[in-house]
Amino acid sequence: MPASKILMITGDFTEDYETMVPFQTLLACGYTVDAVCPGKNAGETVATAIHDFEGDQTYSEKRGHNFALNATFDSVRPEDYDALVIPGGRAPEYLRLNADVIKAVRHFFDAGKPVAAICHGAQLLAAAGVLKGRTCSAYPACRPEVELAGATFADISITDAVSDGNLVTAPAWPAHPSWLRQFMAVLDAAALLETNAA
Repeated sequence: MPASKILMITGDFTEDYETMVPFQTLLACGYTVDAVCPGKNAGETVATAIHDFEGDQTYSEKRGHNFALNATFDSVRPEDYDALVIPGGRAPEYLRLNADVIKAVRHFFDAGKPVAAICHGAQLLAAAGVLKGRTCSAYPACRPEVELAGATFADISITDAVSDGNLVTAPAWPAHPSWLRQFMAVLDAAALLETNAA
C-alpha cells in the first residue's frame, strides 16, 4: 500500500511543537510531507512560537525555532495530495485571509480527503466554511468560532483528540499521541479504500 502524500500549510509564528512534531513523526512513519507557506519558497523558513501552559489564564508565548519549508506554496497543487495537516499557533489567524489557502482547504473537504487540524488550526477550518455539521476540537478560546461555523465543539481533555469521518482535531500539542494516532488510522483507511477501488 503506497504511503500517503501530505500537505502541511503553515506560516510565521506557527506553534513550534504542532509543526515540528507532526512533520517529523509523519516522515518517520514513511509518509511524504510537503510543508508550505504562502509567499515563501522551499528552503526558506517560518518562525515558530512556543506556547505553554504555566498556570496563567491563557497560554504563554515564546520565540521558537526556524522551521524550514521543503516545498513552495505557489507550486503545489492540492489535488496532488492525499491529506492535509494544519498546525496551530498564530499562523492560522492570518492564513485564513489568503484566498488560495481557503481554496486549498476546501479542496480536501470537497474530495473527502483526510484532514488533521490542531489548536488554532480550527480558525482556518471555520473561515473555509467546512465545519458545518461536524464535530471539531480546538484550543478552548476558539470554541466560539467553531460553533459559529456550525460545528459541535468537542470539549475534550487537552491530551485527547476526536475523529469525525475524515477530520481529526485536537485542542493543543499535549494531544499529539492521540491526534497523530487517529490521523494515521484515517490515512491508512483512506489509502486502503483507494487501493481496493483501483
